[in-house]
Amino acid sequence: MTLPIVNNVAVLVTGAVIFVLGGLWYSPLLFAKRWVALTGKTEAELKASAGSMPTSYLYVLLCGLVTAWVMALVVGNFAPGTALDGAIVGALCWLAFAGATSLGTTLFSGKPKALWLIDSGYNLVSFVVAGIILAAWR
Repeated sequence: MTLPIVNNVAVLVTGAVIFVLGGLWYSPLLFAKRWVALTGKTEAELKASAGSMPTSYLYVLLCGLVTAWVMALVVGNFAPGTALDGAIVGALCWLAFAGATSLGTTLFSGKPKALWLIDSGYNLVSFVVAGIILAAWR
């Protein structure tokens, strides 16, 4: 198996976009209050369990970069396409690898489905945006 060559600059930009999107998604502008309420914990409890915030942010950025790199590999296995093609690839990757698996976990863990919608919605938007950027920037 030969892995496709990826555009490393596009991967870095996409990883940064995913990171910023997460900051916006879980901010008071969008879903912070509802998300905190659905976790059943206070903001103080969540901050305490996160440990060192700079370290947590670094790990989240690294997760975005991993997502971007693997999405670049997936997108790179298709003939050059449009941004719409990238969006479709991103949505399909979310459906198979994030949406379905996290829903199964949510159903058996007893977590609120609304919490899954917020978390999984972020993943869906991240995957679609990543697919768009990486398909358009090949």
